[in-house]
Amino acid sequence: MPSLDPARTALLLVDLMERIVALPLAPRPGTDVLAAAGRLATAFRAAGAPVVHLRVERPGVPAQPPGSELVPELLRAGEPVVVKRTIGGFQDTGLHEVLTGLGVRTLVLAGIATNLGVESTARAAADHGYDLVFAEDAMTALTADEHQASVDLDFPRLGTVATVPGITLDGRG
Repeated sequence: MPSLDPARTALLLVDLMERIVALPLAPRPGTDVLAAAGRLATAFRAAGAPVVHLRVERPGVPAQPPGSELVPELLRAGEPVVVKRTIGGFQDTGLHEVLTGLGVRTLVLAGIATNLGVESTARAAADHGYDLVFAEDAMTALTADEHQASVDLDFPRLGTVATVPGITLDGRG
């Protein structure tokens, strides 16, 4: 895969919250997703590319369940955190405006769950005209079959499926 332009590319981390990372997940545990997402985030920050975090909140409840905060080791001061109240990240969240304000045209997606928050956000991103890259080894689902269906059937229709080591940024894009 060609190198991505850090001036036009953002890493979008979906629902990497303590209670979601702790779920029984497949094909890889949430801790493996965190490690891979951390490597991507480090590379994006080093290249001067934005890292944007999505976090889900349950609507209509007085308090969110314990563990609803983002995993602290992935978050850096000043990075945008967008709260969503639906499966996908674009509906009534201001995410598109955040990305437009950053000059982003390409999104690298990672997070949990592959077939839910990641895929729903990706579908809306495609509708908004973003180019998409899916960091397959930086996502997981509730079952391996759900993850694989998104990776094999849906993501190739929306963008490029890659692994963390294959995603590189440079300023020549």
